[in-house]
Amino acid sequence: MRKVDVSNYDEKWAVLFAEEAGKLKLIFENEMVAIHHIGSTAVPGLKAKPIIDIMPVVKDISLVDKYNEEMQNIGYEPKGENGIPGRRYFQKGGDNRTHHVHVYQVGSTEIERHLAFRDYLLNHPHERKSYGALKEKLAEQFPYDIESYINGKDAFVKEIELKALEWAKENQE
Repeated sequence: MRKVDVSNYDEKWAVLFAEEAGKLKLIFENEMVAIHHIGSTAVPGLKAKPIIDIMPVVKDISLVDKYNEEMQNIGYEPKGENGIPGRRYFQKGGDNRTHHVHVYQVGSTEIERHLAFRDYLLNHPHERKSYGALKEKLAEQFPYDIESYINGKDAFVKEIELKALEWAKENQE
């Protein structure tokens, strides 16, 4: 059973992202348009589960599955859409996960949502601190119940996402 581990921000997370992004660029080569560090490990100062979330953006999502074997060769388990239509998802590290890769096609609304959430937390220290405190509390309350941990964050995350998307729209103009 996996323990829910929430840690203080670690500067090595940015390095781990960069290392893995280099490997993914070699695999997806001409298909990849961009690659982003997303999730809590992408936000300095935010407490997080120490799992690096990576979001490659590709030209054609239907071609991603042909790279499953190459992804397995560098330690990833292909999970298909894994509950989110239009995504290809990969996990690395088994029960001691180290990386999640969320691949989306250019134009997916999921890309905007992930980037807005990350950037909003980068620019709103009070919300970042509140989110980190909530995650820490939930990890203590549900140390071996990832589902309850995730459900406990859900309302807060949805509230932040709405604010983040509005904030992103305002800052785009």
